[in-house]
Amino acid sequence: MGVSGYFIMCGIRTKLSRYEVNQYGFINTCLKSLVIEKFGDQAWEKLSLMAGVQDTFMTYEVYDDAITLRLVQEACKMLDVSSEVVLKLFGEYFFSFCKMSGYDTMLRTLGGNLVEFIENLDALHSYLALSYEAMNAPSFRVERMNDGRILLHYYSDRKGLYHIVPGIIEAVAKDFFDSEVTMTILNQSEEEERTGKKEHVVFHMLQKEKVSRRKAQTIQKDEETGVDRKENEEAMKKMKDRYANLELCPRKRSPWDIVRSIVMLGQGNLRTSFTPSYPNKLWIEERAFCNAFPFHIVFDQDLVVKQTGVNIQKFVPGLQTAGIRLDEYFTIVHPEVTFNIQSIKKFINSQFVLKTRREMLPEVQKKQSTLKLRGQMMWMESLNCMIYLCSPKLRSLQELEERGLHLADIAQHDTTRDLILLNQQRLAEIELSNKLERKKEELRILSRNLEIEKKKSEKLLYAMLPTHVANQLKEGKRVEAGEFKVCTILFSDVVTFTNICAGCEPIQIVNMLNAMYSRFDRLTSVHGVYKVETIGDAYMVVGGVPVPTATHAEQVSNFALGMRIAAREVNSPITGQPIQIRVGLHTGPVLAGVVGEKMPRYCLFGDTVNTASRMESHGVPDHIHLSPFTYSVLKNKRYEISERGDIEVKGKGLMKTYFLLKNLQMTDEQIMGLVDGETCVYQDDPEDVTDDTKEEIPEETRDGQNAEEGEVVVNGENNTSAPSLRPDNLTPNQLIQFDVTPAFYLEHLPNGLHSENLNTKFCAIL
Repeated sequence: MGVSGYFIMCGIRTKLSRYEVNQYGFINTCLKSLVIEKFGDQAWEKLSLMAGVQDTFMTYEVYDDAITLRLVQEACKMLDVSSEVVLKLFGEYFFSFCKMSGYDTMLRTLGGNLVEFIENLDALHSYLALSYEAMNAPSFRVERMNDGRILLHYYSDRKGLYHIVPGIIEAVAKDFFDSEVTMTILNQSEEEERTGKKEHVVFHMLQKEKVSRRKAQTIQKDEETGVDRKENEEAMKKMKDRYANLELCPRKRSPWDIVRSIVMLGQGNLRTSFTPSYPNKLWIEERAFCNAFPFHIVFDQDLVVKQTGVNIQKFVPGLQTAGIRLDEYFTIVHPEVTFNIQSIKKFINSQFVLKTRREMLPEVQKKQSTLKLRGQMMWMESLNCMIYLCSPKLRSLQELEERGLHLADIAQHDTTRDLILLNQQRLAEIELSNKLERKKEELRILSRNLEIEKKKSEKLLYAMLPTHVANQLKEGKRVEAGEFKVCTILFSDVVTFTNICAGCEPIQIVNMLNAMYSRFDRLTSVHGVYKVETIGDAYMVVGGVPVPTATHAEQVSNFALGMRIAAREVNSPITGQPIQIRVGLHTGPVLAGVVGEKMPRYCLFGDTVNTASRMESHGVPDHIHLSPFTYSVLKNKRYEISERGDIEVKGKGLMKTYFLLKNLQMTDEQIMGLVDGETCVYQDDPEDVTDDTKEEIPEETRDGQNAEEGEVVVNGENNTSAPSLRPDNLTPNQLIQFDVTPAFYLEHLPNGLHSENLNTKFCAIL
């Protein structure tokens, strides 16, 4: 792609004009590559988000200029620099990006020096336009002043982009010609003599030559080998004397002049100067010339046509009329200048594209596509005429057919024949590349969506299982059962939930539970407890599992106080009054492990779960019911606790229980996590779960309350055959036989069913 080509020809605008101008995705891809290389991937993600553009661009897709405009504007804001700095930096990088994209050889062959390179940029853009029809390239003109200065004229449809030019030209001079260039803006205006490319910027180019790499290598090699300059001069003198006596050639040039025209004295480099030889007369007749160059036009300074090729007469019959003007039948497409001899002379080094006027064509040809010619203008001083050597401007065989042309109409020496065929193949490759890029983008989007869905699945998995357990399952590992010596479990349910269900629509129940559970879920994060399960109106959490902590009882107790406050914020759909909940807490040992393969669940086993459920079912509305074991942990803490007394607990017998009333250290706002900048901090080392807490639990409650040593209470009965709660001696079969008693009774079954004798092996999910 041309050095200034892609970006300047189809780049950005600092101010949108009234014309719709587009560009290829290659430019945005280059800008993306620049940001990522200089500032990293995160900078590009931030920039694309700020500009509101997509992350990936198709190379051959045409995009609106506004996209790149927003990218540059946001880059200026993000980097806190002027647009001049950003554009010049882009110009420098764009040259390297073009070389990396496969245009290195093409760029190197444009010219032997910087001036020739610039003068041939327009020709390069014209060639690229064969494949990139939507190109809108700028124009460059080099002007050599009498005082030795070199001026670069830059013309463009887009305003404010001229700062890119110094970045590109300086990079080209440094890389290709080993020189330094300083560019100064002399003038910036709107060109009046042209019909397009409104912005005209004049740069003063000052080029400072460096020691060439080849010369530096030669000097270094001479120093290393010890070759003296005088020896080189003597060798060249001998060579000169040797050829001095040779006979003169027919062109009256001495042999030494022949050698001298090829080899520079003492340098060994090819000479850049050449003196041509012209015949005394032109050895070709008029008819042969017009046949050999079927597409050419000769016109004078008044644009009067003097001579034309045979095929151009065939497609534009009006040119056969004597005395007609060229501008009557053609308009200049490129460069966009006024159609007069002065403007043509000014841009004599540019490639000219002429298009036939449809209204001047015969009726038969008016329905066809207009003929475009591209070629070179040459001023013939002695004849005071201009010759336009051209060929049809065609991109493909389809265009050839649309204009009523055949390959036979183009001279055999004209490379336009090969160009059309080769470009036909290139267009097919571009179309294939477009399809591949689209497929690649589709796969990228699918991959991104897959990653999003994967994260959703992982989030759901982590919500169902503890993080370390989920990670083990993802890796295909087996999760071993583990014993937790002490933890605190909480159960809650809604008072009169059966009556509410009987008198409401199902959606009202769902809305009520969702409002309540959303508040409870937030409190689990505030107090660091783990939500186990919700079934109907029942809500279960645990403290100290799966991460052991010595403050498990405090955390669950504070959570219980918070959920009681939160429940008062939700109204019953029947009465419109705040709902009431029953809460029960119990502290003791549990065994935790993963059960199932299709829907694996991390379950709690042990009588502690059963007893906690009993505390909830035997509780009082709007009260937090404590077992004696939880009370023994909290009694020396800053809590207000009242004694309920002895009550008969199903399966447990007579038990002395308590009510948790309030926390004496924390306000309601702190418990609810509503104090800005404050969190509930529990002074505890998670790894330090001492046996002190365990010792606070009565001896007879370890491994099964109210049971003899080695026995486990199952549904209120002693089961001496059940193993103790140790993961090392608990087999899967024993785990199935071991009735841990339901985590809580499903007192409110569907359709209002009520059962207190339901024997369920309930596994609580962590």
